Amino acid sequence: MIRAGVYVFDLFGTLVDYGSLRSRFAGKVADADAFVAAWRSKQLQYALCATAMDRYADFETLTGLAFDFAAAAHGLAVDAAERDAARDAWLPAFGDALPALEGLRARGVRTAVLSNGTKHAIEAVVRANGLAGALDALISVEAVRAYKPRPAVYELATQHFGVAAHEIAFVSSNGWDATGAAEFGFRTIWCNRGNLPPETFGRAPERTISTLAALIDG
Repeated sequence: MIRAGVYVFDLFGTLVDYGSLRSRFAGKVADADAFVAAWRSKQLQYALCATAMDRYADFETLTGLAFDFAAAAHGLAVDAAERDAARDAWLPAFGDALPALEGLRARGVRTAVLSNGTKHAIEAVVRANGLAGALDALISVEAVRAYKPRPAVYELATQHFGVAAHEIAFVSSNGWDATGAAEFGFRTIWCNRGNLPPETFGRAPERTISTLAALIDG
């Protein structure tokens, strides 16, 4: 376990699971896995483009636009209500999320979420999954109107807790996010849930794990 007084977590894909979206579209598209992967990929691409172009739009808006692109690419026809329902779909927490957060809190560690999501969306997802009591802070990129891996986003966590970057352990299932956090100076843990190869650009994470249970077990 990395010894740090603060652990900050990515939310989408790290604490909560996109897997439920695949079952939502099974039978509606030829390959639900490919559809959701395209949706997620375009969502992140739009966030990176918005940051690079200094043209901020909130993550819910980008998620809707990414859905439109993926739907068109995969021949999925939906009406406006179905599209909005898909955009706002509730994502369940991974089974290891709450035990990991509670385990860290039991050791006196402060915990937080740092997410590309809007404050409203973060609060709703955390509350729906019963995670609120195990988190000290919910931090949204809305405050800087840019997306990870912009350094100003990671700086929100150091400002909130009043500590230096190296005093924070950052946990993400996204390799590019773990790299960005490591470049910023966080002690970074990549939760490689998908058994993916390591990123080849930027600083490597200090630790790689396959589930959040490893944060407590060792």
